[in-house]
Amino acid sequence: MSSTAAQVIRCKAAVAWEPGKPLVIQEVEVAPPQANEVRLKILFTSLCHSDVYFWEAKGQNPLFPRIYGHEAGGIVESVGEGVTELKPGDHVLPVFTGECMDCAYCKSEESNMCDLLRVNTDRGVMLNDEKTRFSINGKPIYHFVGTSTFSEYTVVHVGCVAKIDPLAPLDKVCVLSCGISTGLGATLNVAKPPKGSTVAVFGLGAVGLAAAEGARIAGASRIIGVDINSNRFEEAKKFGVTQFVNPKDYRKPVQEAIAEITDGGVDRSIECTGNVDAMISAFECVHDGWGVAVLVGLPHKDAVFKTHPINLLNERTLKGTLFGNYKPRSDLPSVVEKYTRKELELEKFITHSVPFSEINKAFEYMLKGEGIRCIIRME
Repeated sequence: MSSTAAQVIRCKAAVAWEPGKPLVIQEVEVAPPQANEVRLKILFTSLCHSDVYFWEAKGQNPLFPRIYGHEAGGIVESVGEGVTELKPGDHVLPVFTGECMDCAYCKSEESNMCDLLRVNTDRGVMLNDEKTRFSINGKPIYHFVGTSTFSEYTVVHVGCVAKIDPLAPLDKVCVLSCGISTGLGATLNVAKPPKGSTVAVFGLGAVGLAAAEGARIAGASRIIGVDINSNRFEEAKKFGVTQFVNPKDYRKPVQEAIAEITDGGVDRSIECTGNVDAMISAFECVHDGWGVAVLVGLPHKDAVFKTHPINLLNERTLKGTLFGNYKPRSDLPSVVEKYTRKELELEKFITHSVPFSEINKAFEYMLKGEGIRCIIRME
């Protein structure tokens, strides 16, 4: 056991006190893990668009003060009662969704959801006792999606922790705990483009570029990147994108433009923006008879998806996915192995790096649309 096991740890965390305001780095107290919980020492974390979305409190129940962060890599510091799968020193990736191994979803080969540990953006407390493990002078600080990695130490349910190869560099593979796996899996596990097929990817942020990378790995012969930011097009070529479409360049709906240049539509499309209009376009641009569209982006809570039923009757398929259909504990270690075997390149996703003391710079980069992923070094 570590020397700090069963003790409260005082460490630095980046606390969000109100929506849209810079995070404040200050000392927090992190309580020991309880039953089925693990306390992690976070070494590297990165900023995902979901962190920014909820920090801005756009369209969902705001909960503050809160510690955000959910894409990270670290080491187990101590474990709570009943935890047998992990031990201090293990290298791990915390994940915003979990795998209890026991429910109908976890036992299903078709789903990666979990009855117990399904992602819940409104919950700011631990499942065990509905209390926080973070506090400042006795005042509770809320958790975010069960991970809260913008802290030097955090407490996570054991079902949301994937044990990985200790030789895998955490400063690279940390990006696999959310966005990159989400996009990659959306293509490889859900869209499943046949070799030689045509794929459209809507949104060329980190998730969309990972989806394009998945299409490249699958052997797609034509990968169309769709984005309203033309500055992203050159970078996207590194991820296999062969053609670019900016919806602003057309006077007609972009799905009609894509159908025209692809002789009736693409074989597969992956939507990675969360914009409901882009979702509709992604679905309506796939070829009738065999086209498959996969929705990945997180929509506004009041968004409504509308399309004519004939689009489905004409044998187009619409699917949705969470975390690329990867089961966190069972599947994520093998995705890490793809990187260590050089089958997957992660370096090209990482465009910036900042020390923890400058975490607000990572927010600035994302808000300006600069770069893909920014690694935040905790030490």
